[in-house]
Amino acid sequence: MPELDPVIHAESRLRTLTTLNEVGENNQIAFTKLQKMLEMTAGNLSTHLRKLETAGYVEVTKTIEGRTPATYVGITPEGKAAYALYRRNLHDLLSGLT
Repeated sequence: MPELDPVIHAESRLRTLTTLNEVGENNQIAFTKLQKMLEMTAGNLSTHLRKLETAGYVEVTKTIEGRTPATYVGITPEGKAAYALYRRNLHDLLSGLT
């Protein structure tokens, strides 16, 4: 039976990684925009991003734009690969393939 990555499997992290996967590997999205898209609190999103970042699935970049701090989030190549494997394994599991 295929195993589902427990880092990705939590609903909030799955939604986050799915959204970031659509943004693209070389593209990043502003933390605040991602937060609004996912309808999550800043603290909740930060917690899930830390877990994804620790696993190497996302990269968080903090910068200064003018005088304002800005945070951007992007999916890593490892994150794209892990997400693709998760989708395959979930499909296989739901299809009854082992």
